[in-house]
Order: sequence, then C-alpha cells, then structure tokens
Amino acid sequence: MPGQNAMQIFTLLDKSNCGKCGDKTCLAFAGAVFTGRKSIDACPTLETDIKERFRSPGNDGAEAAENYLEEMTSQLATLDFSSAAERSGATLKNGWISARVMGKEFRVNREGRFSSDIHITNWVTGPFLSYILHGKGLEPTGNWITYREVDGGRERYGLFQQRAEADLRKVADAYPDLFRDMVEVFQGSEVENQFEADISVVLMPLPKVPVMISYWLPEDGLESSLNIFFDETVNDNLGNDGIYSICTGLTTMFEKLAERHGFKM
Repeated sequence: MPGQNAMQIFTLLDKSNCGKCGDKTCLAFAGAVFTGRKSIDACPTLETDIKERFRSPGNDGAEAAENYLEEMTSQLATLDFSSAAERSGATLKNGWISARVMGKEFRVNREGRFSSDIHITNWVTGPFLSYILHGKGLEPTGNWITYREVDGGRERYGLFQQRAEADLRKVADAYPDLFRDMVEVFQGSEVENQFEADISVVLMPLPKVPVMISYWLPEDGLESSLNIFFDETVNDNLGNDGIYSICTGLTTMFEKLAERHGFKM
C-alpha cells in the first residue's frame, strides 16, 4: 500500500466517527495518521491485516515526515544564507537565519540546529524550512484566495475544511477572546470590510505568507461560519503542504489555548 495520502487512509476506515481513536471524525483521524500525529493502530475497528499492510516499509506517516524534514535540513549545508534571507524577508546574524513566525523569532543554522522563542514543532519547522529553501519571496498582493484555489487545494479541501476551518470555528464559538489573543499575543492585525465578516484577523505565520481568518457570528437561527484565506502569492512562497501544516497546527494550538482557559470544544 505505497504512497498513502490522507484520503486513501480515509477509505480504509469504517466512517462510523466513533471517536474511540481520540479524534471526532474518521476524516480527522486520517489526517492525523497522514501527518504522523497518530498511529494507524489508534483505530479500534480497523482489521489487523489492513494495519499490517499499512505499516509495511515506506508507510509509516511519522517516519515519512521525519525523513522529509531530514532531507530539507540537509539542504541547508549548500544554501546561500545571505540570498535566502534577502529573498524571504528573514535576517542573517552569526550564521543563523531568522524569520518571524507568528511574531516570534524562529532560527536555524547551517548544521540544522533550531532556536526559537516559540515551541519548536514539526508543523512549524517543515513550512519554515520549505519557505527558506524554496520560497520565491514574492511580495503579497492583498488579493485573497480560498484553499480551494490553492494548487492542489480542491482535492484536499474536505480534509482542510474539517481539520482547520470547522475545528477553528468551534474554538471561536467557545472561546470569546480568541481573536483578541490572535492580535495581542501573536501580533495579528484586525482588518475591516473583508467579505462582510463580523471579524477578520490577519496572522503572519511567515514573513511573506499572510493568512486571514474571517468569522461570521451566528444570526437568525443560522450557525456561525469561519473561513481561512491566503494571499494569491502563497503557491510561489510556500505551497499547499506548507499552508495545510500551518493551518492545522494553528488550529491545534488555539484549541489547547482555549482549553487552558477552561473552555471545552
């Protein structure tokens, strides 16, 4: 069963959304397995022979993610740090290339050592390396697009909508200070008149990769709504895998923040 992606993993599951794996839906669980956050063994209904075939060489999601990070880290040895810093809007000091991630400094040196003012996790390090190594450094235009409009986004939108937009909407519904924290703690900026949303906040997970989160309050018996938008340059500056990782990582981070403040999703 080589080359698994999240939707292929999803087809293996019984779609019962039983929640026994710890995720709310089978689709969310498939995404967690694909990104290496969970083992396929966490599904209690999947037959043993399917699990064994999934774990055959080359099918461990966590191992694949680690191998991908190691491959990108190895490319730092030959990277022109000065050119990369200028292109990406980062800075270079004492052999470290540094960029602001959610308003906090995030650094790496040629040996692949990381240093940061925020917690170092794969959902940050992967996009950060991809941005520094391969991003074209285009200046944002201010023209916003949906995830469906990102290259490859239409095929992955169901998973993105569930794990990023839908789950983040639940946080916004339960945690009234969410958008204030986005602005005050993570140096976001509130913007007006965006798609007639009740509130829109722009975050900067990377210097030239703005992400806009727009939220519509519940009204006249209708549920609330939340959408995530990207500058049209995102394909050249980061790409689909990077923004998927960032948005699902941000959602998890905000879920934990809300829970620390006593709010349950």
